[in-house]
Amino acid sequence: MWVPLLLLILGFIALVWSADRFLTGAAACARNLGVSKMLIGLTVVSVGTSAPEILVAIFAALDGNPLLAVGNAIGSNIANIGLVLGITAMIAPLPFSKQVRQTELPWLLGATLLAMVLLFDRELSFFDGAMLLLALSAILWRLVANQNNPDQEISPSIAEELDELPDMTNLQAIAWLVVGLLVLLVSAQVLVHSATTIAKLLGVSDMIIGLTIVAVGTSLPELAATIGSAVKGHSDIAIGNVVGSNILNILAVLAVPGLVSGAVIEPESLWRDGGMMLALTVMLALFAYGINSRPVITRFEGMVMLAGWIGYNLLLVQQA
Repeated sequence: MWVPLLLLILGFIALVWSADRFLTGAAACARNLGVSKMLIGLTVVSVGTSAPEILVAIFAALDGNPLLAVGNAIGSNIANIGLVLGITAMIAPLPFSKQVRQTELPWLLGATLLAMVLLFDRELSFFDGAMLLLALSAILWRLVANQNNPDQEISPSIAEELDELPDMTNLQAIAWLVVGLLVLLVSAQVLVHSATTIAKLLGVSDMIIGLTIVAVGTSLPELAATIGSAVKGHSDIAIGNVVGSNILNILAVLAVPGLVSGAVIEPESLWRDGGMMLALTVMLALFAYGINSRPVITRFEGMVMLAGWIGYNLLLVQQA
C-alpha cells in the first residue's frame, strides 16, 4: 500500500512541475515565433493548463479505466468550486469580473448542462465525446476570431501568467517544451497506475478514486494559484481561473474517455456526482447574478461551499 501511495504523491509532484515547464516552453516558443499575446493566452495557456487532467484521462482510458477519467473530470469541477473557491473566499471575498459574468460563466453553465444531457443515458460514447470536443472547438474558434475585437480582453488570470513568462531563446523554449512533455507523459502514467492499484487494494471503484484522490490532486495547482492571488490582493482573478479550468474539464477532459474507449456510468454516479457538479455550478451562478446585491462570493458563502464539498466527500467515503 505504501509503495503505490508514494508513487501517487511523486506522480502528482512531477505532473505539476512538468505541466508548468511544458506550458512555459510552449508559450515562449509561440512568443518567439511572433504569435500575438492575445492568441497565446486564448489557446496555448488556456488549453495547456489542463494538460495534466487531459493526459491522465488519456492514459486511464487506454489502460481500460475510463471511469477514473470521468471521476477526475467531474470531481475536479466539484473540488474547484467547493474546495478551491470555498477556502479562497474565506480568506478574502471574491468578486466576479465583468468578463466572467458576461462570457465565461454562461459558457460553464452551458457546458455543464450539455454534459448532463449527454450522460443522461448513463453512457459516455464516442458521439458524446465528439459533441463535447465540438463545443470546445466552437468556444476556442470564437475567442480566436474575436482576438482583434477592441472589446475583447484577455482574462486577468491568463494575463498574469503571460507577464510572468521568462525570456528564453528558441533552443531553451524547445528544450523545456520537450522535457515538460516527456515528464508529463511519464508522470501521468505513473499516477494512473498507482491510483488504480490503490483502488483495488481498498476495494473501491475507479470512479471513487477519480472523484476523490485524483480530483483533489489535480486541483491543488488551482488551489495554490487562487490562494496566492487572494493573498497578493488579486482576488478578482480567482473565479476566472476556476471557471476556465472547469470549462476545459468538461469539454476536453470528459471528452477523452468517450473518444478513446467509452464508459458506462452507474445511476448513483450520475445523480450523486453529476448532480453535485451541477448544483455547485448553479450555486456559483446564483452568487454571481442573484443572491447578493453585489456580484461577490462572501466569506459566509465560501464556508457554505466548503461545507458542501466536505459533506459530499463524507458521503463518498460512507458509500465506498
